[in-house]
Amino acid sequence: MEEQDDASLVVAYQKSGDLKMLGELYNKYMHLVYGVCFNYFKDEEQSKDAVMQIFEELVSKLRIHQVQNFKSWLHVLTRNHCLMALRKSSRNPTVTMEDNFVENSDFVHLDIDDTKETQLTIMEKCMETLSEEQRRSVDLFYLQEKCYKEVADITGYDMLKVKSYIQNGKRNLKICIEKNSGQ
Repeated sequence: MEEQDDASLVVAYQKSGDLKMLGELYNKYMHLVYGVCFNYFKDEEQSKDAVMQIFEELVSKLRIHQVQNFKSWLHVLTRNHCLMALRKSSRNPTVTMEDNFVENSDFVHLDIDDTKETQLTIMEKCMETLSEEQRRSVDLFYLQEKCYKEVADITGYDMLKVKSYIQNGKRNLKICIEKNSGQ
């Protein structure tokens, strides 16, 4: 019954964009999101911040993604958010510097986050160009980290078809991304 209730709230939110509905849905799982974040960050404040950032991501992502099971989709989204944050912080360790370190006050900083966001947007659009079978198989295999057998079990596709859908989907995705990134 809970999955059905979640599904109706997801559909209602996707149609209306009403943040109250999204808030109601998110509120049911906020404690779980916090738990996953705390498991990764081991820091209360960072985990609380992540819970809010994930809600902000949901506002746009839930409107463009087809979600069968909100709870498990939210778990994957949360895990990916945490992993990206940890990866980003390991690449960019915090270093304290004196205020006069940069002599040119007109120094321009490249906004790497915009580049990553653009790449993710291109990837999401390219995922939509794949056939239903390829998109489901690629999503389950790469984004939800399922093995071939699990993909076959979930989708009902034959194992050889799953391998073919993943291989062809990956190739088509790569071609589409390269074409849309200007490379």
